[in-house]
Amino acid sequence: MAPTPSIPKAAFWMALSIASFLAMSVAGRATTSVLNVFQVLELRSVIGFFILLPLVFTSGGFAAMRTGRPLAHLVRNVVHYTGQAAWLYALTLIPLAVLISIEFTTPIWTAILAVTFLGEKLNRPRLAAIALGLIGGVIIVRPGVGSADVGHMVVLGAAFCFGVSLVLVKSLTRTDSVVRIIFWMLLIQSTLGLVPAIYVWRNPPLELWPWILMIAFTGMSSHFFLARALAYADATIISPMDFLRVPLSALIGWLLYKEQIDMFTAGGALLILAGNLLNLQRKAPQAAEAATS
Repeated sequence: MAPTPSIPKAAFWMALSIASFLAMSVAGRATTSVLNVFQVLELRSVIGFFILLPLVFTSGGFAAMRTGRPLAHLVRNVVHYTGQAAWLYALTLIPLAVLISIEFTTPIWTAILAVTFLGEKLNRPRLAAIALGLIGGVIIVRPGVGSADVGHMVVLGAAFCFGVSLVLVKSLTRTDSVVRIIFWMLLIQSTLGLVPAIYVWRNPPLELWPWILMIAFTGMSSHFFLARALAYADATIISPMDFLRVPLSALIGWLLYKEQIDMFTAGGALLILAGNLLNLQRKAPQAAEAATS
């Protein structure tokens, strides 16, 4: 059921996923300045579900959304929603720079879990991509050197949750279609977030709805494209690509919000790019050896 592995196709879908995440961050900045974040998350899931329906119907309808792995879907989405909640809570406790640097330990957790539970191989290029990505991310955000506190532990837990979620999505792509994975994500997470959203609900102003629709679409498309990427390559290849969000976020901040890009951001971006180029390279010499043996 899984497609033939292809790093170029995985990179293509991951690029679309990163673009969606970046667009979602812009829409999220606009919406959360007016609405509570739990209401935004609920609107994103519910509206995203209806946006997904045409794909559901063209993929065989609701009958085709039945899965033989309901527990895996439930665990994945409970873990992912928990990670989102922990990330938001940590945002109230520690500076954003510290939070982002700790969040980007996710590829380490992903690599450990993928090797342990999915049997993936962690070769030198993948290790280099993880190491360079982490170093580049830390150089960009330059977190403080204060002692660890509750906020550090909370966001570390969120990063672990994101790693677990990514590995579970990779596992699900082996048996379930991408549409089915996203269908269950939106259904389960909209159910999980219903009570906190109702508790903080307020009617959105009319001028905010374009941003709400944008965050709903990109919230669905980012995970759809991510699942497509994971269908074509191992989680240990896909996860380090997400480091590109750090310098690209800085670029968006410069373009839209006049935030300055300094030498640390540029240097960190080069390290992240170098790591990803290593991670995406084909093993041509090994293939040649195999052909001549």
